[in-house]
Amino acid sequence: MYAIQSWGDTLRLLVELSATAAFALSGLMEAARKRLDAVGVCVVAFLAAFGGGTLRDLLLDQRPFFWVQHTEMLWGVLALCVMAMAFMRQRHFEVTEKAILWPDALGLGLFTATGVHHALQVNMPPMVAVLMGLITGVFGGVLRDMVCNEIPTTFKDHRPYAVCAFAGGWTYVGLWSTDAPGWVALLGCLLVTVGLRALALWRNWQLPAWRA
Repeated sequence: MYAIQSWGDTLRLLVELSATAAFALSGLMEAARKRLDAVGVCVVAFLAAFGGGTLRDLLLDQRPFFWVQHTEMLWGVLALCVMAMAFMRQRHFEVTEKAILWPDALGLGLFTATGVHHALQVNMPPMVAVLMGLITGVFGGVLRDMVCNEIPTTFKDHRPYAVCAFAGGWTYVGLWSTDAPGWVALLGCLLVTVGLRALALWRNWQLPAWRA
């Protein structure tokens, strides 16, 4: 087993805060697009921001949950919701489905990296670590879409989504196995995941759909 390359507490917290903010933003934009009330916007944002990481912590039997350990994340998401609702109402900002894709892609990359890292820290096998990254990156968006009465993007959007997180997770594991610094593994995972997702959106890459 290779030595785990630590990110450092400051970098780890910054990455989790950034990932949480990105997914919270995608959640509140989806809720605004569905014209939910203020409570609905906050609930969807919280589910998107914390859903994947909570399931990861449950599966890895880690207590307390990451958002319980860092309650500043809860206050941050709540403040983001209030400010975003005020801005969109004042500026008459119209949220489109396309606008949601970019914060969602960033959150996917960041949360995938944190999921893989957490799993490797507790000595999970590489495949399990990659799946933990996939779950962390994808599940918050699944909850967001389900609550908004949508088929989750990761299932209906034929452009690669979960596949990007899977590739990013293996990039992290590959760099980690070479004893690369933790920040290098993080950056590699982020670039591969977000880069592949951006290319899929730009080039309109399509996964094969089920044909009757």
